[in-house]
Amino acid sequence: MHIIKIDPRALKDNPDDARKSKSTPQGDALLAATIKAVGIIQPPVVSPEADGGNGFIIQAGHRRIRGAIAAELEEIEVIVTDPADDGGAMRSMVENIAREPLNPVDQWRAIERLVALGWTEEGIAAALSLSVRQIKKLRLLANVLPAMLDQMAKGDMPDERQLRTIAAASIAEQKEVWKAHKPKKNETTSWWSVANGLSKTRMYARDASFDDELAQAYGIAWVEDLFAPADEDSRYTTDVEAFLGAQQEWMTNNLPKNGMITEINGWNGPELPKKAERVYGKAKKSDCTAMYLDREGKVQSVVYRMPEPQKANGMSAKGKGRDGGAVAPAQRPDVTQKGQDMIGDFRTDALHEALQRAPIEDDTLMALLVIAFAGQNVRVDSGSGNTGSFRSQIAPHAATLVDQSGNLTFDQDTLRIVVRSVLIEVLSCRRNMSNSGIVSRIAGAVVGADSFLPNMGTEDFLLCLSRQALEGACADTSVLPRNKVRDTRSALVEHFQEERFVHGSALFAPDANELADWKARNELSEDEDAGDVDGSVEEPDEADIDPDAVSEGFREAAE
Repeated sequence: MHIIKIDPRALKDNPDDARKSKSTPQGDALLAATIKAVGIIQPPVVSPEADGGNGFIIQAGHRRIRGAIAAELEEIEVIVTDPADDGGAMRSMVENIAREPLNPVDQWRAIERLVALGWTEEGIAAALSLSVRQIKKLRLLANVLPAMLDQMAKGDMPDERQLRTIAAASIAEQKEVWKAHKPKKNETTSWWSVANGLSKTRMYARDASFDDELAQAYGIAWVEDLFAPADEDSRYTTDVEAFLGAQQEWMTNNLPKNGMITEINGWNGPELPKKAERVYGKAKKSDCTAMYLDREGKVQSVVYRMPEPQKANGMSAKGKGRDGGAVAPAQRPDVTQKGQDMIGDFRTDALHEALQRAPIEDDTLMALLVIAFAGQNVRVDSGSGNTGSFRSQIAPHAATLVDQSGNLTFDQDTLRIVVRSVLIEVLSCRRNMSNSGIVSRIAGAVVGADSFLPNMGTEDFLLCLSRQALEGACADTSVLPRNKVRDTRSALVEHFQEERFVHGSALFAPDANELADWKARNELSEDEDAGDVDGSVEEPDEADIDPDAVSEGFREAAE
């Protein structure tokens, strides 16, 4: 056995080669590109012609030799051996059967070694005749839990979207989800379930109004989406609260004159003051601007106009008395925007704690679940085309109520736990796109969430109160108002170290007028509340029910 250099075109095919089926053009092109870039790694095996000729017969490596010819190599190294007694039949068989392509995990490890040696992703892609996208995809495996890599090495691979979701999660998060979805022996992995358990809402830098300085202040670290189009800013963060907080602060800092920050309504538009008229044409100087965050977290603004106030009590519409005197400026609101944000967080945490720990009757839980679905932050993936994040949040809870055959199976205790978990997912008082509106206030009042509110007699919160609000907080205490607001606040902070203080505006009970308005806006019409005069509904006989009509009714309701 020895090695020689020879023109690959001078080698003769073995008529007894085991591989008769042609390889794919793509596979041949890949092999030729690899040989052109790095040469032939393992020399083909040849043997002298048996009839005494001067030529050589190929025993192993037909595709490598064809690839060398396609790569226009003048010479290649080959291993010369003696002819086999069986004409090389067994050698050819073993050569083609024993070989197995590298699995994706081994490919990734090989790519990482090349990168460590100084290869670029572009160079590796060119050498292997692969796309840079494919190289980047394989390199995502560096961020995958080792236990998942072991499963992938068996050929059980997620698709690209699932792999991106898994790689974007922390190792700790992957470990927790893998523990729940690890397949049994000889079974494949439900990568959809794994990716679904790790999926997070993405907030994109291209939708941010705030600058890098504010992003840094909120601890936002942008992550590059390697698979996004090259011509767009694909940076994103999964820290939704920080993103929305930075957007809120930007709106506060850039609020125009006659401007206000408002919430989003159920139609992804701004909640404007009563009697306000949206201005679509040219705005006047007296018009107002409402800024808000839409469902994607983008800052939006609209112009609206309030009706001219009528003269009353000797005061003209221009805000001056009949004697020409100016009206006193409006007082500062009792609680600032930041204070309202803090109240929203306090309420939400207290509501969730109450839903988790407070004693709640089963029928009350069911009623709360119904009104939770009326929250303005609830969106559902449905057959009518509506989309939202509700399904990914609720599906894991719903899955605990269903067995492997698709049948409902649960005990009463499990149902109670799931219902509480669903309510915690849905109900929110936070002043962002997750706000449930008045329904969260109703729920909090029903379950006694007021008792779970924290002590708000802290420096951070009291800084958000006006002088009159601080003095009002002194009413039921031994603290007397001071000449300076700062001194009054310091005295209250010291006093409330021993006692719990909850500002009246943080209590859950909704305003009576607001509640009445909400009930009026959501009152059932006569068509929806069809029944007898006394309000009862006649129970139909089973034979009278038309299944097609029922299905049609549900479709109409969804529309």
